[in-house]
Amino acid sequence: MKASRLFIPTLKEDPAEAEAISHKLSVRAGLVRQLAAGLYIFLPLGLRVMEKINRIIREEMNAIGAQEISMPVLHPAEVWRQTGRYDQIGPEMFRLQDRGGREMVLGMTHEEIVTWLAARELRSYRDLPQIWYQIQTKLRDEARPKSGVLRTREFVMKDSYSFDTDEEALEESYQLHVSAYERIFTRAGIEFYMVESDPGMMGGATAHEFMAPSPAGEDEVALCPACGYAANVELAQSVPDYPEFPEAGIEEVETPGVRTIAEVSGYLEVEPALLIKSLLVMAGDEPVLVMVRGDQELQETKLARVIGEFRPAQAGEIREATGADAGFIGPVGLELRKIADESLAEGVYVTGANRDGYHLRGVVPGEDFQAELHDIRRVKDGERCRHCNVDLKLERVIEVGNIFKLGTKYSEPLGATYLDESGRERPIVMGSYGIGPARVAAAAIEQQADGKGIVWPAAIAPFQVHLVLVQPGDGAQATMADRLYAELAAAGIEVLYDERDLSPGAKFADADLIGCPVRATIGKRSAAEGAVEVRLRPGGEEQKFPLEEAAEAIAGLLAEPPGDGGIQAGQP
Repeated sequence: MKASRLFIPTLKEDPAEAEAISHKLSVRAGLVRQLAAGLYIFLPLGLRVMEKINRIIREEMNAIGAQEISMPVLHPAEVWRQTGRYDQIGPEMFRLQDRGGREMVLGMTHEEIVTWLAARELRSYRDLPQIWYQIQTKLRDEARPKSGVLRTREFVMKDSYSFDTDEEALEESYQLHVSAYERIFTRAGIEFYMVESDPGMMGGATAHEFMAPSPAGEDEVALCPACGYAANVELAQSVPDYPEFPEAGIEEVETPGVRTIAEVSGYLEVEPALLIKSLLVMAGDEPVLVMVRGDQELQETKLARVIGEFRPAQAGEIREATGADAGFIGPVGLELRKIADESLAEGVYVTGANRDGYHLRGVVPGEDFQAELHDIRRVKDGERCRHCNVDLKLERVIEVGNIFKLGTKYSEPLGATYLDESGRERPIVMGSYGIGPARVAAAAIEQQADGKGIVWPAAIAPFQVHLVLVQPGDGAQATMADRLYAELAAAGIEVLYDERDLSPGAKFADADLIGCPVRATIGKRSAAEGAVEVRLRPGGEEQKFPLEEAAEAIAGLLAEPPGDGGIQAGQP
């Protein structure tokens, strides 16, 4: 493709609103343009990258026996009502009515629709197993769209669904997807971890996420470098360090105007780990006292798995339930449900006294108050692994894929059943599996970009070779460049041929910004030598090849196997 005919609106400056590297470079390199918050137009270069990623996805999904289908983006609301998710999902779901007044939704995922289809088409155990997939548009009314294509309101997603007879068969489908995902992300040239995760609104018992390490990521994972334990912080567990505890024996102490952990710690001259942080939340109409150590933070997803949906109690609710203002509440003497983190199973602590301006010293959990013990705290960097006692590290990541064991969560309410060998009707056991192609592209940019621009992995680059003709008006240079362009194209190599009438500096800057794996240059000096200057992106040493050998040499460089891109953290 000649650059003079291709729409590539590159920019010299970063867009003012962009923070993530991938957002800045996607705009500057002419991959995308923003229509509105969370809505992006993919321009020719950006669409080529997406098509490369989708091709890899299709090849690997087909390799595990998956069959591609296409489902509508517009869904009848009643199908979502049958599973209960119409009411469970909040304002992030787009809701509308058609001209007949029928309630509809714009699909943010397709579990309901694919299960509706399975309920009508899969009748017998002989029809199973099945894996169906699509690459389709999704819509989510994201409250805070940001970071370019990493958090948007409209996005393309590969979603696949497995249909099996039982949990054992589901495990086989699940592992097929694990292996396919590992190949997809490795071929796409990104580093990744597979980590345990919370099923969230998808439901089901088991879930994993595929995470690409990047400072731009909005998720965080805990990783053990020794045993391979890896989990999203929403689920991650660890062994905390314990302080040296004082003697037991409750003593009320005056703490006038001292409310926060930092203020109480400083006022009483005790370290935060010796305090209990008490939080009152409302689970429906029920007040629940939630406790973590003063040096820890509550992990809300973990708590929700224990008590269901909840919200922070309001000031009036706190006083009605405890008799004190927030900052002075504690577990001693309260007759309500209490949830404490497991790290509070032992020790002697300072707590609120449920009396404004006072705290209690010497409080012993299990003796001075009783509470349910659950893992509800957020793992901290450097805490120890529960499996091998080695220090964990926390790392920011971009979620590029996820897999869920749904079980019968959708098949039962939607009537997706099959007849087993004995003629007995049973619910189909399902799995759901997603990949975000745009997130894969963004992760590749985040992980490999340098100070000059994007550095694409060869498999997903918009073009394999960026051919730069330095002086189009020089007949010798143009003749050589045209010949090389034709020879590369004949060899099946994708070439972006920059024969525009621009300064050499502008062309080289665009080549670095766009980030194709190989740059081939023909200028005055190389033309005089009958040679082609070839450089790998990034920072490869310049090599010269005679024009007659250049196409074959470039093909050889492109054929060299990439390094193993997958950081595959195993399960404990």
